[in-house]
Amino acid sequence: MGSAPAENVRRGKHSGRKTQIVVVGGGAGGLALVRKLGAKFGRKQHDIILVDQNLSHIWKPLLHEVAAGSLDANLDEVGYRGHCYKWGYRFFQGSLSGIDRGERTISLAPVHDDKGNEVIAGHTIRYDYLVLAVGSISNDFGVPGVKEHCIYLDSRDQADIFRTKLLNNCLRVSRAMMANPDANEQVKIAIVGAGATGVELAAELYNAAGALRHYGLEVFDESRLKVTLLEAGPRILPALPEKLAGAARHELNELGVIVQTDTQVIKARPRTLFTSAGEELDADLIVWAAGVKGAEFLGSLGLETNRRNQIIVHGTMQTLDDDRIFALGDCASYTPEGEDMPIPPRAQAAHQMAGTVFKNIVRSIKGKPLKTFVYEDKGSLISLSRFSTVGSLMGNLVGGSLAVEGRMARFIYTSLYRLHLLGIHGWMKGLFLMAIGRVNRIVRPRLKLH
Repeated sequence: MGSAPAENVRRGKHSGRKTQIVVVGGGAGGLALVRKLGAKFGRKQHDIILVDQNLSHIWKPLLHEVAAGSLDANLDEVGYRGHCYKWGYRFFQGSLSGIDRGERTISLAPVHDDKGNEVIAGHTIRYDYLVLAVGSISNDFGVPGVKEHCIYLDSRDQADIFRTKLLNNCLRVSRAMMANPDANEQVKIAIVGAGATGVELAAELYNAAGALRHYGLEVFDESRLKVTLLEAGPRILPALPEKLAGAARHELNELGVIVQTDTQVIKARPRTLFTSAGEELDADLIVWAAGVKGAEFLGSLGLETNRRNQIIVHGTMQTLDDDRIFALGDCASYTPEGEDMPIPPRAQAAHQMAGTVFKNIVRSIKGKPLKTFVYEDKGSLISLSRFSTVGSLMGNLVGGSLAVEGRMARFIYTSLYRLHLLGIHGWMKGLFLMAIGRVNRIVRPRLKLH
């Protein structure tokens, strides 16, 4: 499936008569899109192809739980090869390296194994319609030392790296405390950026720390953890109303998180952050969650991008330079008419954009006029692990927002992931996976420690 020769894709017996739709990126929007396209068209008259550099999908809003060890990604990941067989599309592993708009082909870079050996040679894939849904990466804003000395949470691999380093540091402290019970040893973690990722990770770390004593670290508990959350702006969670952001900050303070607002990081060094106020902050682990941007290669594709390297699109989700190329999700920038700001990079926006792209590809094939994307803000929810959940619902649907906290907010937050499962698996399998998830929470360990 993932290593077919290029000529089978470009000039095979089906390519001359099938409409070929290529989606690059198997994130929340891309995977939902190929499922819809595969379910709509199948393989008789159309060839639907998903391209991704990874072999499996994990919902990005869950990566903070993977990093803390609260979620076993092996249970929640979706393998593209099994999913494509179910839904009637093809999967090719690879990274996008270029687009030839004249020939209507994309180029994929070679795929190498962990030892640098070439597994899949670089090749090209023909398209009639191309959709770019490659997501985003962390924005370091050019701060010196961030790339070299901070950890991002953009992918499962990065979350796994953080979890391994976290557990090693917890084990170090636990052993030191066993050797000397009077020692004041701590695992120091600095998180830069108090948006959803930073705040949720800070709370999840305390949840994990409280459970470690049940898994061999008998003398380790929450008091051995020191988490500092740094935010350059005047308050945390700027997407939420000030009252709810204040409630979240109070909850973080109760857990023991040190929250520092109006604190700009100007340099990173090994185990040290430097702020504009002249402060030096030491930490065993430094996580950078201060913002997102488009991947660097997006600026070299010959498509118009903004200063954050996102591809600028029309309301139809078509790029400004080519009507045959669409973009959606975090890698796309669309500012509705009359608005000052583009659609925010959220999972809900990616799902909604995928729905519009699906309809517009179908309408384009039929020769019908395309629809303009209308963003329906469902609000924002922030999970503080098992401790609390806060958020605002409905957004512009009712001309305002409805503040929610506690169990109701937690239920709705969990429902968002359930809707994601339904979006990529359909109703039958989606409901079945929800039931399995409930069972796993009861019978499996609370933490993934390997």
